[in-house]
Amino acid sequence: MQGSNEEVQAVVNAFWGKRDELVKKHLESGVQGGAARSGSHMKAIQNYVRMMFVQAGLPEESVHAGSPSLPGYFRRSKSWDVVVSYKGALVAAIELKSQVGSVGNNANNRIEEALGNAVDVGAVQKNNGTFGEVPPWLAFIMVLEETPTTERSLPPRSTVFPQDPAFSGVSYSGQYQLALSRFVGEKLYDAGWFLTTKREGDGQFSYREPLATATAGTLAGLIQARVDFVKQVVDGKK
Repeated sequence: MQGSNEEVQAVVNAFWGKRDELVKKHLESGVQGGAARSGSHMKAIQNYVRMMFVQAGLPEESVHAGSPSLPGYFRRSKSWDVVVSYKGALVAAIELKSQVGSVGNNANNRIEEALGNAVDVGAVQKNNGTFGEVPPWLAFIMVLEETPTTERSLPPRSTVFPQDPAFSGVSYSGQYQLALSRFVGEKLYDAGWFLTTKREGDGQFSYREPLATATAGTLAGLIQARVDFVKQVVDGKK
């Protein structure tokens, strides 16, 4: 079953295994931060998401990976992690991000990037109609290392105007969950998957999906609905 505990655990194990392999390789060669820069530690998750579309009924050649690009409106183009097309329609564009360590430095950047990407795609469709008659469908996937730092409440921050009460006492993990919920609520994204994971020792890794509306299972269900809709529209044309 798509989104099952066994499937997600296998993806999590592959994520950490590849990351540790890359860290070791780059340390031996004197390079710092190689795992994050290479992006290949996300390959298992990328492939898992790709297969969701195939299992939903699309041919494999419709699912593009390896940093496929879409045209931009405020910039020339943007590379996504997974782009899915079907007979001239943009079925989906998926962005995958991970954060292991340095959460304080990068959390806001991740959210800002996600916002910008969604706005750009929306502007392309609104002004140029580039993606056909079916509106674009976007999903954002975030893998966060679970640590005491990511789970503890953040201290109050002074702002010139009153802050949204929803952010009072929020953790970094909670901030990501709130952002993803609002991405979907504001129709910037159509779906998401938020996964936290940590080392348990002895080569074991655990994971949680703390946002009930953004699990592997809910993502697979929404992908199936999206594929069914696009095929009905595109294949139903006379």
